[in-house]
Amino acid sequence: MKLARYAANGVIRIGRIDSTETRIAPIAGVEDMLDAIARADDLRSAATDDANACPLADVTLLAPIPAPRRNIFCVGKNYRDHAREFSNSGYEAGAVKGAEIDSHPAVFTKPANTLVGPNDVVQLHSHITSSVDYEAELALIIGKEGRDIKREQAYEHIFGYTIVNDVTARDRQRNHKQWFLGKALDTFCPMGPWIATADELDPENLDVKCWVNGELRQNANTRDLIFDIPSLVATISAGLTLKPGDIIATGTPAGVGLGFNPPKFLRAGDKVSISISHLGTLTNTFQ
Repeated sequence: MKLARYAANGVIRIGRIDSTETRIAPIAGVEDMLDAIARADDLRSAATDDANACPLADVTLLAPIPAPRRNIFCVGKNYRDHAREFSNSGYEAGAVKGAEIDSHPAVFTKPANTLVGPNDVVQLHSHITSSVDYEAELALIIGKEGRDIKREQAYEHIFGYTIVNDVTARDRQRNHKQWFLGKALDTFCPMGPWIATADELDPENLDVKCWVNGELRQNANTRDLIFDIPSLVATISAGLTLKPGDIIATGTPAGVGLGFNPPKFLRAGDKVSISISHLGTLTNTFQ
């Protein structure tokens, strides 16, 4: 299933997108996406309100999970080429030549204030940063609670997948010698346009692409992840209980702005579009 949170005629609903990705119908009795995740076992058989179905083009798609109960878990430097471009950029505090690839996943968080939806404006915060960057990422959504989850059981705990843009102020990331302050600014995590449930796709073979003003900047596949999805779930859940609705962003491939010489950071009016196989396209303008 492809599930979306959307607004139509002034009402916000959770709906099911049809197989052609052209129409959406509200799911009866489902109040929000966290409710849908909690009802995952019977969601596929839940009735849709077909009388209120409408073209997808006529609704406003919103962030699928606008207010997660906890910070978004994020993984840094999880594609080899990106790890190298970051280490060589001068924006990674403490970078060591020859040690660009980490032996363990680098995990940080983004707070809920960062979340916005498709076509929402992302603020550049030009009064505090001059180096705002984009990061196209596959994100997974936990559907089943668990702690100390074993690799071989990881996929049993995943409800579905979506796209996020892990927007980053590179100067703040570098100057504060950690990543939170560069990642946590308001509107710095666009998400959407929908969630595809786990049975809809093969997460280990998804094309990840990002365009800035129509220029293809990132072009990779999730098979290139250094730490795969089972490894990430096992690592993050070690001693930490993952709960339904938790979001884990899996890392970005090479081609971000800091990787160019000179860097191509975002400016007012720039449009960033991210597409991942089966997950649609997430587009946002920066101002």
